[in-house]
Amino acid sequence: MNHFNFKSLVFYGVAISSVLLLFKTVTAYGENNLKAPPKVSDRYRLTLAEKLPDCEKSDTLILNIEQSGIYLNASVLSANANADIDEKPTLIGILKNQQLNLSGKVNTSILCNIPQSQKDALNSVTIQMQVVDTNIAGQLTLNSIPQTLKFTAVPETVEEKEKKSNSH
Repeated sequence: MNHFNFKSLVFYGVAISSVLLLFKTVTAYGENNLKAPPKVSDRYRLTLAEKLPDCEKSDTLILNIEQSGIYLNASVLSANANADIDEKPTLIGILKNQQLNLSGKVNTSILCNIPQSQKDALNSVTIQMQVVDTNIAGQLTLNSIPQTLKFTAVPETVEEKEKKSNSH
């Protein structure tokens, strides 16, 4: 019993109590204030309200999103493209207060639904939309045209994705 000094026992008791109190405080703060961002659907079917000015025909587009927390990578595909195509994300963005903002470059051939060629022009694109469960209204801005294009985005369900991949 010579090894146990009263001052040492008090010191270790206070140190352990302080650590436990700090742990409890940090845990309570985290549970109340730190929330994971909502999961964004990984595929949206975009239907433009009007035809692109420089395109003979514009089709429904697919917005394919990869999410890591609030950070997003995305690619725009033609709705006719095979579902298994592994398109490299060309758009980057952020999810903040249920508002999804993406920007980057997209080939003109994808936007106009024409066969892709080696010298396709890249358009700077900005996409903004409010994320909710049902049909979503958003806007698309291209550097090649002065006006903003409105669109409707509908999240693709698992059944639609499976049906599309089985049809090819």
